[in-house]
Amino acid sequence: MTRPELVRALREAGCVYAEQEATLLMEGAREPTALAGLVARRVAGEPLEHLLGWAAFRGRRVAVDPGVYVPRRRSEHLVTVGITLVRPGSVVVELCCGTAAVASALGHAVPGLELVAADVDPAAVRCARRNLPGGRVCEGDLHDALPPDLRGRIDLLVANPPHVPHDEIRLMPREAREHEQPVALDGGRDGLDIVRRIVAEAPVWLSPTGVLLLETGRSQVGAVTALLSAAGLTPAVSTDDDLAATVIVGRR
Repeated sequence: MTRPELVRALREAGCVYAEQEATLLMEGAREPTALAGLVARRVAGEPLEHLLGWAAFRGRRVAVDPGVYVPRRRSEHLVTVGITLVRPGSVVVELCCGTAAVASALGHAVPGLELVAADVDPAAVRCARRNLPGGRVCEGDLHDALPPDLRGRIDLLVANPPHVPHDEIRLMPREAREHEQPVALDGGRDGLDIVRRIVAEAPVWLSPTGVLLLETGRSQVGAVTALLSAAGLTPAVSTDDDLAATVIVGRR
């Protein structure tokens, strides 16, 4: 398949960045005969990142296996905010970590952090362990997965929890609906089931000066800030319009 043919096939399949994707697929095909298979899978709707085995995140490549939640660019704002809240020696925990892209990026930006990540999806945990070789990666349900020695010691608890309302999953792009685990997307009736659990338990795990960072939808800001206030945390909102990102900051 020639490059013009590849670009045309991707465009016809609705790929907005067909030229860039064509370059990446051609580079990712280990042999010429593999390219046609990759293109067929991409045209059928598989995420580009699953085909390549990596996703770009804050200028670095993060390993992503098929079926695992693909880190979105908007989550880079979690890192931008988090960098201002930690220093070497800080204990940083990423819940609902997926590939641990956020924890990995924080560790790259601020050397010397004590990094821990956790996820309930075994496939995500395997990816996270590759992306966070110097940290601890735990498999389990939210705080239940964390080592007890972290209780009361976490300086930064960060999460991009599943926060899509259940009935809105069907409105998501096909590649997310069909190729990422529902547990990484579905936040229940109003999208805040997991958020509520994280916020309720956060004060037990945070250090005396610890901070909670949560990525949410913009329409959920009022509800999430109310949850933080009820848990005894002082909320603030940080947004990045270029990334369409919303991060809620909860301070003790």
